[in-house]
Amino acid sequence: MTVPPAASLVDLVLGLALGSSDETAGNRCSLEGVSWGPRHEGAIELGIRKLEAKALRLASGPLVLEIGHVVVHKLAGQVRIEAGMPHLSAVEAAEAELSGVKLHGPLILPPQLKAVLDVFQGRSGAAPAAGIAAGEAAPGTWCLGPLASADGTIRGEITDAHLLFDAEVTVPIRHGRIDFNDATVEHVGPDSRMGVSRLGLYVDAPNGRSYLYQFASAPLMGVEFERRGALLSPWVSERGKLQLQAFAEALLRQAGGGQSQGLTQQARLLLERTALSGEVQLSDGLFAMPGVQAHTEGRADGRNAIRLHSEAVGSGLSFEMASLSVRDAVARWAGVHLRCDRIAARLKLQLVAGGPQMRFVLELQNVKVVGPRLERRQAGDPVPPEGRRA
Repeated sequence: MTVPPAASLVDLVLGLALGSSDETAGNRCSLEGVSWGPRHEGAIELGIRKLEAKALRLASGPLVLEIGHVVVHKLAGQVRIEAGMPHLSAVEAAEAELSGVKLHGPLILPPQLKAVLDVFQGRSGAAPAAGIAAGEAAPGTWCLGPLASADGTIRGEITDAHLLFDAEVTVPIRHGRIDFNDATVEHVGPDSRMGVSRLGLYVDAPNGRSYLYQFASAPLMGVEFERRGALLSPWVSERGKLQLQAFAEALLRQAGGGQSQGLTQQARLLLERTALSGEVQLSDGLFAMPGVQAHTEGRADGRNAIRLHSEAVGSGLSFEMASLSVRDAVARWAGVHLRCDRIAARLKLQLVAGGPQMRFVLELQNVKVVGPRLERRQAGDPVPPEGRRA
């Protein structure tokens, strides 16, 4: 049978306003195999063998989610009556398939992530996230396992570098490591060199050394600092190396504690004139950040390869993954917990700067979600154990 979308139920679950992404045809929803009945403790169990919907538009404040087509198989939910009002406490399905998914709006970050971004952008006075002591991060907050053995190349084209000449920057990534001896900065005249010292990431140009990113303290995990020649030689014999996973996690912990100094003013000016491109093949491993975690898988089949592109990094950046593949995914926001056994999709994420706040556009195609489970939790409710960190 065909029925109007259950707007009240959607609003009840996620607090969203429901509309149509197709103003001409309107949204459409069909249900097959609907059943319901009482369960223990006054709960009502709802079952739907197949739910199919098209042209959905859901909004929560400035955030908008558009879904071109969704099919959900073997949907089951529990509804409880509390204070005379129905509350959907949990819903799960065997599988869901989606296409034409687009989520867009201002980039609204939780306090912990915003503190990290403020530090990386060099904003003075950035304070540690609430509840975290300076220099520390909540246990298990960050894990960047997909960088452990990543491979790829990042390329940058700096227009009118130092107002004198253009430059082409190439940074290879091999087995999860950046060796600055292999990085190149090519331009007219003698080329420049990149490296890492105890003060930060730098570029040695013909007119002297400039720091792009300054460390609050050294040593950091995952860093082999530059080495000078013998007998106090001023010449650098080794430019240094970064183990990406350990280095990035340490940097994020410093930033989360309000310690890292972040990008220098010169680096921010260069980013305004830097076009970026690159490809990075992620490895299989646990990715975790505040509110989200998942295990990437399928490297042997070429999955989870990222393409980067930007005409000017200071204005925005895009990420594309032709084949995202993760398992044991968990997301939490506003008292809602979403868990999925597996997710596969084609993904494109655009970050757009300009104006008072950065905006984002996330587009998904060919989405397949296995075993999604959605729960609403109150403060103090027990949380089921999640996958351990690898």
